[in-house]
Amino acid sequence: MKTYYVSGNTAEGFVTYLDSNVENIKQIIVLKHPSNTLKTTIINRLIVAYKDNEIEVLKSPLSNNYLDGVIIRDKSIAIINNRLSTPDLAGAIELDLSLFIKDKPNVNKEATEKFNLYTEKAYENFKTGLSVHDDLEEIYITEMNFKAADKLADSLIQKLLHNKRKQNRNAFTSHRLFGTNTADGVVNEVPHIIEQIKNVYYIKGRAGTGKSTFMKKVATACTQFGYDVELYHCSFDPNSLDMVIVRDLEFCMFDSTDPHEFFPSREGEEIIDLYEEAVTPGTDEKFEKQINEINNNYKAFMKKGVKDLKEAGIYLEKMEKNVVFTEKETDNITAFIKEQIVQ
Repeated sequence: MKTYYVSGNTAEGFVTYLDSNVENIKQIIVLKHPSNTLKTTIINRLIVAYKDNEIEVLKSPLSNNYLDGVIIRDKSIAIINNRLSTPDLAGAIELDLSLFIKDKPNVNKEATEKFNLYTEKAYENFKTGLSVHDDLEEIYITEMNFKAADKLADSLIQKLLHNKRKQNRNAFTSHRLFGTNTADGVVNEVPHIIEQIKNVYYIKGRAGTGKSTFMKKVATACTQFGYDVELYHCSFDPNSLDMVIVRDLEFCMFDSTDPHEFFPSREGEEIIDLYEEAVTPGTDEKFEKQINEINNNYKAFMKKGVKDLKEAGIYLEKMEKNVVFTEKETDNITAFIKEQIVQ
């Protein structure tokens, strides 16, 4: 079972990468209902029912109480929360769950408005935080040896693709997130994602030291050789990459810095430190005061944004309390969906 995010709360607002993850899926069922509790209940039941299959669980940026969907890859079906649905989601069938529920939802308009208000406030704080973070990047960019960084990337590419034959196929790229900002705080699925991968590269560095560019370069080389790639975007700045996985080459690399800092703990794992390899020695010390000021300012806005999401989460729970459904009704919905799944 794989777990990851295809949506997130970012400095660019709410983003979703669902499309690339269901591009080759034959059946897509969109669960329509105001209650995320009801939709999550149905998704959880389907996860249990198909636990022996090739399951991919889509976690929700709302909180750990909810799920965005489940993909049953070997049956080529996806059941997703309508929060993720987009107009260009080809072939999707919308299932209105209210048709199965006797009690119609009583929408709490005040709670809904407050939820939206605090969510938008969070996005504004993340956006401001990103602009502050750009100042931090500028310090290190001016001290970067880009040729050294490129040489390091080229060396890893040679290592990964050594003796590998270029495949005569178009590589497929799926876009995801390994974590995001939620009402529960900043969360990630890194330990779960990397535990089954043979070779893991922990990319260290500072803001602006080219971690994302480094990973993009490696990912591009792998796709040019015909290997499918999983790209995990940064939940702070979705234009930046935080992880690359190429399962056919048995490797993963990820940005292993705060707030998702980890260290190697087993054979096959190693650190690649771009600060050590490609930044002028003593940069941290030279700009220490300026770096600390920017860091504190940036983190203050991030904390405000997460606090806003926690407030939004309080109102979300108030919205969810107005929805009533029975076990028999969820049984009927689950049974109906299972009937639609090609055996």
